[in-house]
Amino acid sequence: MKNPTILWWGRFDKNYSRNRIMRQSLKSLNYQLMDFIPLFSQWGFAEATLRNIKKTDFVWVPCFRQRDIASAHKWCLKHNIKLIIDPLISSWDKRVNEKTNTLSKKSIHKIKQLESALFNKADVVISDTVKHSELFIDDLLVNKNKIYTVFVGAEENIFTPQKINHNDSNSFEVLFYGSFITLQGTTVIIDAAKKMGANGIVKWTLLGNGPELQLCKKLAGASPNISFEASVAYEKLPARIHQADIILGIFGGSKKAGNVIPNKVFQALACGKTVVTRSSFAYPEKVRKTKQGIIFISPNNSEELKNTIQHLVDTRRSIQANNNSAREIYEKNFSQAIIINQLKEVFRNF
Repeated sequence: MKNPTILWWGRFDKNYSRNRIMRQSLKSLNYQLMDFIPLFSQWGFAEATLRNIKKTDFVWVPCFRQRDIASAHKWCLKHNIKLIIDPLISSWDKRVNEKTNTLSKKSIHKIKQLESALFNKADVVISDTVKHSELFIDDLLVNKNKIYTVFVGAEENIFTPQKINHNDSNSFEVLFYGSFITLQGTTVIIDAAKKMGANGIVKWTLLGNGPELQLCKKLAGASPNISFEASVAYEKLPARIHQADIILGIFGGSKKAGNVIPNKVFQALACGKTVVTRSSFAYPEKVRKTKQGIIFISPNNSEELKNTIQHLVDTRRSIQANNNSAREIYEKNFSQAIIINQLKEVFRNF
């Protein structure tokens, strides 16, 4: 029997971690993947028609490609193909609940209506967290029977535990890496680091680039316990994670920040590294109740972050136990085996 085929449609980034993991998982389920990357999103249907793109069993519009949904839907209607979308975020949610709003209420409502119409064109809408599923249902009015949750996870072939002996008891590194957007709460990290002060042991490192990097550098000033590093290649990221003692997640206080589980949390847990991040109902209940491996604090709370890091420093002999718990949390809740089972549910009725 021929393996079912999926046409990945849109101007997407194959190397983005969400797409890489989804593609790996689909291939492990024996789906054959084909790619159609149109020159212009709005003319995708016309281009696919002119190029006589081969009919497949499904069409998949990957993350961040809302602009490609309309043309993909038109193609699916013509060929009687099921349309699956994996938006990862809501553009309306990002515009309203993350960025500083300069639009009128009328414009915001129009953006919401447009995205709602696009999502409702799909036969299946994949979300990455239960909170995003709720947003799609409650705010974008998507039929709940269309929505399936598939966690982001991590690439397990590179994000794996390593035994690294941190012999220097007078050194303790807290590492954040990311894109310095408001959602991540990088200014909260800077404030916590400054409150802790230079004690000669704890080093706070922020790695990456993005909109709030210069602000963070300005806030850090000449603080000797805060340093910044340039982004590293994706393949080198696991090694950098293992150099640190603690990995930081996100700390923003926005509603949107409460809807996500960021890539870095999955990756750090997969590496078996203890994570400190903001509390969120996006995490499964059993994860929220854990006491080791992942430590949740109140959003936008630099004092609590400082105190949590200080406690981990004071009890650093138990870090390895925390790290073991981190990997266990990953294996029981977010592993690729779990993601594959979640994807099986997506296709079960087709």
